[in-house]
Parts: sequence; structure tokens; C-alpha cells
Amino acid sequence: MEIKVNLEDRSYPIRIGDGMLSGLGRALLPLGLERKIALVSNPTVFSLYGGPALSSLEEAGFSVTVIRVPDGEEYKNLTWMEFIYGEMLKARLERGSCLVALGGGVIGDMTGFAASTYMRGMRYAQAPTTLLAQVDSSVGGKTGVNHALGKNMIGTFWQPSTVWIDTATLKTLPPAEFAAGMAEVIKYGVIKDRALFEYLETRAQRIKGLDPDCLRHIIGRSCEIKAEVVGKDEREAGLRAILNYGHTVGHALETLTKYKKYLHGQAVAIGMCAEAELAEKRGLLKPGVRERIKNLLRLYGLPTEIPAGLVDGEQMLKAMLLDKKVRDGRIRMALPEEIGSARIETMSAEQSLFI
Repeated sequence: MEIKVNLEDRSYPIRIGDGMLSGLGRALLPLGLERKIALVSNPTVFSLYGGPALSSLEEAGFSVTVIRVPDGEEYKNLTWMEFIYGEMLKARLERGSCLVALGGGVIGDMTGFAASTYMRGMRYAQAPTTLLAQVDSSVGGKTGVNHALGKNMIGTFWQPSTVWIDTATLKTLPPAEFAAGMAEVIKYGVIKDRALFEYLETRAQRIKGLDPDCLRHIIGRSCEIKAEVVGKDEREAGLRAILNYGHTVGHALETLTKYKKYLHGQAVAIGMCAEAELAEKRGLLKPGVRERIKNLLRLYGLPTEIPAGLVDGEQMLKAMLLDKKVRDGRIRMALPEEIGSARIETMSAEQSLFI
């Protein structure tokens, strides 16, 4: 399956299939790259898929430097970016070289950020190995790192040259990581595609059992939605903000728990429920829809509430105000209107304080 992200001279393909890693090197050949490239990964992913990825790249004629970053959201910071830059400099990578991100969202975001800033910009490719990265973070060109005070507050927009999705990598994904990716798939259903949402309701057992046809469908449809939105609003001036449904609360929760308690998708799932509750209280969402969203998240093993006593309202408010969508101290939040439709609401900090 191939999907195109249409951004004029920055357009690129997303290719989805089973066993795709063997073709990664050939996918880079049309880009006209220098021979020296770097593969960025983490020890867990590299132990599983580093061999096939390296073989593919070397068979295509590339000389590959491997850069390993520790596994975990807490390492997505400027300290480890400094390490990546150092390894790139030691390898004498040039502007015509390329970075390849082999891993989940953390690896993809850091690799993209490195590519956008090293020598003021070089190419990079995404080879996402987690469901969350395959359906969301590998597409769209958002790159960056976290800060102790806020998630993804330091970053750039820098589009990849290709996104190469091998669904076979999901066979080794821990169940919690798979569930975290499903939070983003469910998000797409809520904000843009009722049919996708209903598909997730009726085929849960097949999806959780990694049925290849089901995986190809949900990954492909998620990428189509993301590509359509990004093609219309690359830098989040308007429409693209709907992709942040669940993320205002989710990012704040990740920040307050120091990126250690929740996987990103788990925090987003909690955020989706909280923001649906806010939509209901503001009269945007009909009664019963919030429960339907919550039930689907639970069906895929995701949390739906913040545990009592974990954070207080004042802490959450401060964290939510350190959000990229805040304008003049007012929070812009994506809220669902019904299954398949969402809108952006702007409100004061006090109006958003509902937990």
C-alpha cells in the first residue's frame, strides 16, 4: 500500500507492507544521497531489527554508522541530542548524507530534529517499528525533544523523505505498546472517520490478534487521515490542531509524571476521555458519546481516568498552559462534536480546569 503526503516539493510516500525492512536500502536510492548515512535506533529495537535494516542499507551501497539512544521517553531531551550530534560529527556526515530512524516515536522525533538542525538541514527517513509511530508520529514532519517543564516544546517542522512501514515489526511489540498505538488510531476515528471507529468496535479481537488485513487497514486509514490533514495545514495554523485531541491533557499528564508513569498513548487515552467530558459539559457532545469513546479505549486495554491523588487541578492547569497551542494565555483544545467530527475551542485557563 502506498499513500502520498502532498506538500509540493516536500511531498513524500508512505509505504506499508509486511516484511518491508528488506527493501529499506533500495527505497533510499532514488534520493541521490551521499554514501555515508547513519541509522538511529535504541538497543531494544536494534537487537530485533538492526540486522535486517543494516543488511538492506549496506546491500544498497551505503556505509552506515549506527547511533543508539537509550529506550524511553525520559531520554528524549537535549542531553541525548548532544550525543547524537557528536556521533554524526565523528562519522563526518555531510549535508548530502541521510539519517534513518529505526524505532518508535522517540527515535523518530529525535532523528527528525537532528536532521533538521545538523548543517542546517539534511534528509531523513522514517522506519517506524511501533504502532503509535506507524499511525502517527512518523508522518507529518513534527520533530523535537521534551523539557522537564513541557513535552515537545523544543522542535521543528521537517518532513521526512520517505516513511517505510513494516507491519511485521508489530509481532514483537509488547501488548502495552500496541495498546498505546491504538489510542491514536481511535483518535482518528473520533475526529475524522466514523466508519473507522465502528471498524475498531466490531473487529477488536482480530486487531488485537494482529490480523494482517486488519492491521493494514487501520494503519493505512490512519496514515490517509494524517496525510490529508497535514497536506492542508502543514504547520498547524488551523485544521491540523484537531490531531491534538487528547493531547492537551495527555501531554500535561506526561510532564507532571516526568515521562515515566505513562506511555504516550496511555496518557492520550486519558486525555481523550477528559476532553470528551469537557466537550459534553460545554454542550458540544451529546450524552452517551463520551461513554462510547471510553468503552472503546477500555476494549483495547487503555486507561481512561487519572488516578485519585496523582495530580491536582492547579498542577494540571500550569502544565496545560505550557502547551504549543496556547495563545495569549488562552487554551486552544480539540474537542469532539460527535463520532467522526471535532472542532477547535478556545477558552480561558479557568474554563478548561475540569479535573
